[in-house]
Amino acid sequence: MTQQTIAPSALALIERYVAAYNDFDVDGMLETLTSDVRFENWSGGQLTAASDGRDAFRVLAEQARTLFAEREQRVTALAPRGDTLVAAVAWRGQLAVDLPGGPPAGTRLALRGEAEFVVRDGQLALVVDRS
Repeated sequence: MTQQTIAPSALALIERYVAAYNDFDVDGMLETLTSDVRFENWSGGQLTAASDGRDAFRVLAEQARTLFAEREQRVTALAPRGDTLVAAVAWRGQLAVDLPGGPPAGTRLALRGEAEFVVRDGQLALVVDRS
């Protein structure tokens, strides 16, 4: 993959990951990840969740799945930055539970952010969400 182009296989992999995320399909998400995947979620410049490895990612993904009645992540742009693919993301969701000290169940949220992906051997080795 060159700095200017995105391999079709990498694009398809990211599309599979996002589709599985939107469908609350944790197993589908895991199929796109390396066994040693690093995941990070950043909100307002603060690291809010992180995991190393597929098993730890599964735990976070299963927990996150229970928080939302619905959710959708949409990639609005994708560009290479060195070895990383950076996606502009529009996200929306509806809370399924009351968040401690936060909004109640039923609240609709909408965020813009970016996601960083590193592909290694046909799978995602790094996923970083920033909002």
